[in-house]
Amino acid sequence: MALGDAILACLTERPMTGYELAKTFDASIGFFWKADHQQIYRELSRLRDRGHIQGREVVQSGKPNKLVYTLTSEGRAALKRWAARPSIPPSIKDDLLVRLYALGSVDIEPLRADLMARLEHHRGRFSRFEHILQKRFPEGAASPADIGKLLGLRIGLRYEHAVAEWCEEALDTLSAIANPANVTPIEDSRRKNNR
Repeated sequence: MALGDAILACLTERPMTGYELAKTFDASIGFFWKADHQQIYRELSRLRDRGHIQGREVVQSGKPNKLVYTLTSEGRAALKRWAARPSIPPSIKDDLLVRLYALGSVDIEPLRADLMARLEHHRGRFSRFEHILQKRFPEGAASPADIGKLLGLRIGLRYEHAVAEWCEEALDTLSAIANPANVTPIEDSRRKNNR
């Protein structure tokens, strides 16, 4: 997926300014596809050059004029072509996992600190997803257009919860390594599962 595809997907919701698109990325699509504001503005220029979007200047009194972007028919066709292609499952590239792989040769304390920060990060994202879910979809999806957003939030919730649980397990395991008299949580959970 390219950033342009994500911007076209955002513009299916409603016409937006570059600023509104950047805020939408920060609060929704950005959970699944990261882009900073400058990248979004550069991509908007490329999409205009390709004829996938058009900008309409809105005159404002007391403020600078703003450009409101909408999809063109070419942009809708490009979005449909992109959406018809098969997706590629993402691969994990995570330096923390590589450091854990080398656990016998690295210091544990920096890993513990990193895992605690990750745990808080994923707990925070889980809370944000829960808040968005309750605010936007208190009774489920209201329209077919909302179903995709609701499904995205639900997988986001599950992912953040699973990663937070894994961080807790990894922290417990590192604590057990620091105190070898204890049985590691991984060994203990294997025993429970084999009963």
